[in-house]
Amino acid sequence: MAYTPGMFKTLILFFISSIVTASIAMAQTEELEEMIDEVEEIVEVEEVEELLEVSDSEVQHDFIPNVPDELIADRLSCLEKEIQLTFNSRIRSFIDYFTVKNRKYAQIMERRKQVYFPIFEEYLAKYNMPDELKYLAIVESGLNPKAISRAGAAGLWQFMPATGKQYGLTQNAYIDERLDPYKSTEAACKYLKDLYRMFGDWELALASYNCGPGNVRRAIRKSGYKDSFWGIYNFLPVETRGYVPQFVALTYVMNHLNDHNIYADSLEYPMDFDTIHIQQYVNLELLCEELNICMEDVMKLNPALKKSYIPENLNYALRIPSDVTTKYALNKVHIMDVCSKRINEPESAIASSEVKQAPQQQRIIYTVKKGDVLSKIAERHGVGLSQVKAWNKMKNTTIYPGQKLVIYKSGDYFKTSTSQTVAKSSSSTGQKPIPKYHYVQPGDTLWTISRKYDGLTIEKIKKLNNLKSSEIKAGQKLKLS
Repeated sequence: MAYTPGMFKTLILFFISSIVTASIAMAQTEELEEMIDEVEEIVEVEEVEELLEVSDSEVQHDFIPNVPDELIADRLSCLEKEIQLTFNSRIRSFIDYFTVKNRKYAQIMERRKQVYFPIFEEYLAKYNMPDELKYLAIVESGLNPKAISRAGAAGLWQFMPATGKQYGLTQNAYIDERLDPYKSTEAACKYLKDLYRMFGDWELALASYNCGPGNVRRAIRKSGYKDSFWGIYNFLPVETRGYVPQFVALTYVMNHLNDHNIYADSLEYPMDFDTIHIQQYVNLELLCEELNICMEDVMKLNPALKKSYIPENLNYALRIPSDVTTKYALNKVHIMDVCSKRINEPESAIASSEVKQAPQQQRIIYTVKKGDVLSKIAERHGVGLSQVKAWNKMKNTTIYPGQKLVIYKSGDYFKTSTSQTVAKSSSSTGQKPIPKYHYVQPGDTLWTISRKYDGLTIEKIKKLNNLKSSEIKAGQKLKLS
C-alpha cells in the first residue's frame, strides 16, 4: 500500500504524541516514587523490620478487588466532614499503594488502632476538632509511640525537640514526653488548632504541620496567593505534596479495608492501668519484682521513660497495670523502701541534679566554607556522616561554599572549637568512669560516647555490642563494660 504525505504526517504526529504522553507518565511516576519513599520511612525505629515483616499468610492475598475511581470518589464524599477529601490521580495512587502494593502495612494499622484511636478521639473531642485527624498519626508514625525519624522527630505525632518544648513536652535525660501518647496527643491538638487558626483551612494546616507554616506561606505567595492546598501544590516541598494525599488515602483505606479484602489477623487492645505518683528514687526492675508484673508492660505503659529507674525530684506519674493497684496501695511503704535500692547505676548519685542539667538536642545551621569536606564537618560536630546526609536529604557528599547544613547535636557531649587539640583536651577533663550500660541519646555517635568515658574506645563498644558498623539509634542500649 502506498503512503500519501498526509498519512506520513498523521503517523509522525501520532509518534510524537506517544513520546510526550510517555514522558509525562514517566515524570508523574518518578514524582510518585519520591512520595512513596517518604511513606516507607514513616516508621523509623529500632523494631521497624519486625513491625513490617508480616508473613504472606497473614494477609488476605486471595483476591484484590479492582475498585473503580467513581466508587472511591463516592466513598470519599460520604466520609468528608470538616476536612476536604479531594479525589484525584494522586490520591488514587496512594490508595493503590496501601491496598495493593503494601497491604501488610494497612493490616498492621488495623491491628493496632484500638490502642491509640480512643486516646486521639478523646482529645480531639476535648478541643472540638475534626475526628478524622486521628488518621494523621498513621501518616506520621505508623501508630508507634517509639518512632524516631532521622531528623530527630519523635513519638506518635513526630514532634521535633523545639516544637515539643513549645507545646509543653518535657525532654531531659530521663523522660521524653514526645513519646507519651496522652501528652503528645494533647500537644498535637493544640499545635494543629493553632495552624488552623493561622490558615483557616484544614488542608493547609496539615501541610504546615509537615513542612512548617513558613514554607506554606511562601508557597501561597509563589502561587499568586491561592488559598487551597491543590492551588499551591506545585510550590510546596516534594514531601509535603505527598503528605496531604497520604492523609486522604489513609482516611479512605482505614474506613474501607474490608472492601479491599484486607483483614487484621488479630487486634491489639489498650492495657487497663492506674496512675501512681512517684516523688523519690525508684528502681523499676525492683518495683516489677515486688508487684509481680512484667517490666515490658511497665515500659509499654510509660514509653516516655528513658531509664529503668526514676530519679529523685522528677515527680513522675507512673502508669501500672490496674490489677496490681490494690497490692501497691496496701504495701506502699514496704515496696518503696525495697525499690529505693540503687543497683548498677553509677550516675544515680547525681541523678537529682542531672534532671535539670540533662543534655538537650540542639539544631545548628552550619554554613559551608571554602575547603570544607562533609566528613570533617560531621567529625567536628561529633555526629556521623550518614546523619548529616540524612538530615539534609543528601544523596552524596558534594557540598559547596555558602551552602547551609542542618546539624543536630547534644550540647553536653561535644563542644565545637577551632582546634581539634582544644576539643580533645577539654573533653578529656570531663571524662567519667565507664558505666555498665549507656542509653543512646539523640545526636550521640560512637565517637562522642567513647570520648565521654575514660578508657573507652569505639572498637571496644562495637566488640561488646557485636556492631558491624558505627550506626546507632536514639534509645538503643549499649553495653560498655
